[in-house]
Amino acid sequence: MSQPAPLPASLPADDRLIVALDVPNVVQGLEIAQRIGDQVSFYKIGLGMLTGGGLALANELKQEMGKRIFLDMKFFDIPATVEAAVRGIARFDLDFLTVHGDPHVVRAAREGAAGSGLKILAVTVLTAMDRADLDASMIVAGEMADIVTERADRAFAAGADGVIASPHEAARIRALPRAAGRLIVTPGVRPAGSAANDQKRIATPGDAVRLGADHIVVGRPVWSAPDPVAAARAIVAELAGA
Repeated sequence: MSQPAPLPASLPADDRLIVALDVPNVVQGLEIAQRIGDQVSFYKIGLGMLTGGGLALANELKQEMGKRIFLDMKFFDIPATVEAAVRGIARFDLDFLTVHGDPHVVRAAREGAAGSGLKILAVTVLTAMDRADLDASMIVAGEMADIVTERADRAFAAGADGVIASPHEAARIRALPRAAGRLIVTPGVRPAGSAANDQKRIATPGDAVRLGADHIVVGRPVWSAPDPVAAARAIVAELAGA
């Protein structure tokens, strides 16, 4: 049986790969980014690091290391509050920001981001949720894919630059007329053989891109690997093949 060809010693970074720095504080996040180096050009900083220096890390990675930054805050509030919060974030010259996909939230976020390069991504249904979770939250009955696709369409109509959805719904969202020119960013991506952790609707990097994703988000399978550089390089190689 033939062995797979070894990966090249170096591959250019592919910003379709966004590495989620889901660690408690800025020190750990910066250590990961420095260890991975030029192999990754795009990082996600989430709500869990907000009190651990997340905005400071976002600014350092952007301004000092030239990385693109996805700030995953999932804002949800009354329109005036969302608009004010997004306007404050827009001053940091970051790239992506998440808000919940409810149309009134998306519209307010667009107002807050006006005049900046910040792209507003609307969360459809979290990839850590399944139909049982929706039932427990008293969300409308129906198939998960139908709900996600409809929320994506409404978010696009409200002005979202893109949506967050699992790879399982990416193809249906990509087929929406309003999806033309919009971004689909997929969490719940796991390289073959990786643990699912808290994700329920998952796919491999290559499958996610083939299904229509513009960017994939991968966290623990990269930064908790024995060799994070090799883990990132393997994903970049898979994306190149997709």
